[in-house]
Amino acid sequence: MDIVAISAALSNKTRYDIMRWLKKPEENFPPHKEVDGFGDGVCVTFIKDKTGLSQSTVSHYLKIMESAQLVVPTRIGKWTYYKRNEKVLDAYFQTIQQNI
Repeated sequence: MDIVAISAALSNKTRYDIMRWLKKPEENFPPHKEVDGFGDGVCVTFIKDKTGLSQSTVSHYLKIMESAQLVVPTRIGKWTYYKRNEKVLDAYFQTIQQNI
C-alpha cells in the first residue's frame, strides 16, 4: 500500500466524491440493467454521468484510483464496473491513525 499515492488520489475533489458515492452505490446510482445489484461495482457510464465530466477524464481518474488500489475493476461484456477496495481503505485509515 502506497500511502502517498492513495492520499494523492483522494486529494482531487471528484475522485474523493467518486469514493464517497461508491461507498453506498444503491443511494447514488441508478440500478443496472445488465447485472443484478452492485456486487460487481458501478458501471463507468453511471460514474461519468454523475460527475458530469467527459468519459476520458473519468477513465483517467479511475485509472489513478486503480493504480493507488482504491478501486477494483470488473469487466462484464463490454462494460467495466468499479467498486471500492475496502481492504486497502481500512489499512490506509489505520496507518494514518497510527502514524499521524
